Amino acid sequence: MSEKNPLQSTGFHPFGDLIGLTFTELKQGYSKGMINVEPKLMNPHGFLHGGVMYSAVDTGMGAALYSLLEEDELCATVEIKITYFKPVKSGILTCETKVVHKGKTMSALESEIYNNDLLVSKAMGTYSIFKIK
Repeated sequence: MSEKNPLQSTGFHPFGDLIGLTFTELKQGYSKGMINVEPKLMNPHGFLHGGVMYSAVDTGMGAALYSLLEEDELCATVEIKITYFKPVKSGILTCETKVVHKGKTMSALESEIYNNDLLVSKAMGTYSIFKIK
């Protein structure tokens, strides 16, 4: 895992902190993060805001991919397609992400989001890989 990965040693990620995202597992090409569903994360209808799940996916994908990058590489989101299967009202949200393919300049990733072990969302993402200038 790259030493520049901001999640490697402390788990610190400012935006992740904002939504309560905590990484419980980080390894080569894989990440697992959790969010406690709280009232501040709800939409006006009393369900978890879809943007919270999207943010968990985006951050989880970055974390999984960073583990495979070279010291002089960074990554950035190109596209994420997310499908929401069920609404979430309470409990624990778990986002599991794996790198499906890593090329020299592009990578494909897959995330599944569970609410108390029930699959509630799935996402596919494409990330750009580039050298630090």
